[in-house]
Amino acid sequence: MKIEILGVGCPKCRQLTANAELAAKELNICAEISKITDIGKITEYDVIMTPALVIDGKVVSSGRVLSKDEIKKIIAV
Repeated sequence: MKIEILGVGCPKCRQLTANAELAAKELNICAEISKITDIGKITEYDVIMTPALVIDGKVVSSGRVLSKDEIKKIIAV
């Protein structure tokens, strides 16, 4: 599973990254988690607001910080 956090490194982006890492760890899911901070790459995803969460190439959330439990529900499918 590939999880990407889109954002320029603001506190909300860092929190979303931490929540995604915890969610993957608690579910025992092997996930490659990366941060995308390049504005050009972020716009390729058609994201208007950051932070955004991308799972396996699909934007599942943008403009808000999902909680660890919300992320767990998304990636457990």
